[in-house]
Amino acid sequence: MKGVSFLTNGKNEKIAVQIDLKTLAKHQEALEDFLDIVVAENRKDDEDVSWEKAKKELKKSGKL
Repeated sequence: MKGVSFLTNGKNEKIAVQIDLKTLAKHQEALEDFLDIVVAENRKDDEDVSWEKAKKELKKSGKL
């Protein structure tokens, strides 16, 4: 994709991505959707917390 470069390590393995800001601006919504998927995938094994427990913890910490 134009405006996207991959950085590699000594073994030629992709370790990072570099995105041109103009390209990023053109595809911002798609990138945000992709990042939402990455976050969800990384959290799939996290402990479920009920809304009631979360609300109680937020009130206790003064955030709600």
